Amino acid sequence: MSKLKGLLLTEGLHGMISQVEGLAKALELDYFHEKVELNSFWNFIPPNLTPLNKFIFKNKIDKEFDIIISCGRKSVVPSIYLKKNSNKKIINIHIQNPKVSLKNFDYIISPEHDNLKGTNVISSKGAIHYLTLKEIDESKNYLEERIDIKKDIIALILGGPTKYYDYTNTNIINIFSKINQYLIDKNLQLIVIPSNRTPKETITFAKEYFNKNRLIIENVDKKAYLSSLALSKYIVVTCDSISMISEAAITGKPIYVAMIPPKRNDKRFKKFRSLFENLNIVKELGNELTTWSYESLNETNRIALEIKEKIK
Repeated sequence: MSKLKGLLLTEGLHGMISQVEGLAKALELDYFHEKVELNSFWNFIPPNLTPLNKFIFKNKIDKEFDIIISCGRKSVVPSIYLKKNSNKKIINIHIQNPKVSLKNFDYIISPEHDNLKGTNVISSKGAIHYLTLKEIDESKNYLEERIDIKKDIIALILGGPTKYYDYTNTNIINIFSKINQYLIDKNLQLIVIPSNRTPKETITFAKEYFNKNRLIIENVDKKAYLSSLALSKYIVVTCDSISMISEAAITGKPIYVAMIPPKRNDKRFKKFRSLFENLNIVKELGNELTTWSYESLNETNRIALEIKEKIK
């Protein structure tokens, strides 16, 4: 039996791609990805005020598809338009709150901490993603020759500045100083992993600040990211990235959240962290470093099985 074909619509950001591709893989789709490009000022208009018309977006999609998986504000109208104007029955799934009538979608995947309710809403604990334990394990050897494998590994996974959190020198030094103390007290090996949002100056500063027992990955490198998750005994992720904390939770390893003082109300992030604390997945980065275990969190597979049951 041939696979169903999937169209993935995002704005091209890592967190969005991780979610749509993760679900597409778990649904076993033959998929292709389109980065949504909106015309002129429609980039700035919310979906609920945008007309449902082809002139809104530039993308010309000629390939066949059976299922649309979209994520992000810009993908909302194209997903609805393509479903309504197809010559066959299309299933459309949106990840996150589309900020329009939920009836426009067959299914909506929304994080539990967003508290979105509806008959077609499936709630996830944290963000769904494209990482698998198999892929992480297969990447383990990628960094082994560049580190001291006789030491326990601590991975520091960096996000980047957002409208909620600043990567000021003061904030970064506060995180680095705690990590450095762990390196000294427990004789650890450090691996620093950047993301697409990590400022270059933060990476440069990490190279200067940590002068030994460290491996600083300077550019975005998925294999290095996966390898660090496989090799590490402790994982530290900055508080600005719900997606990377959720990804790390598939390992079942201790995750410490490196806090940055918010510059505006970050209640959504607080609710997420509270949920993961209650699940015994994360603790706030402080003065102590301990280990604990929890059941590997794989919400992507769980949700994919639920959708399969509904559409089979």
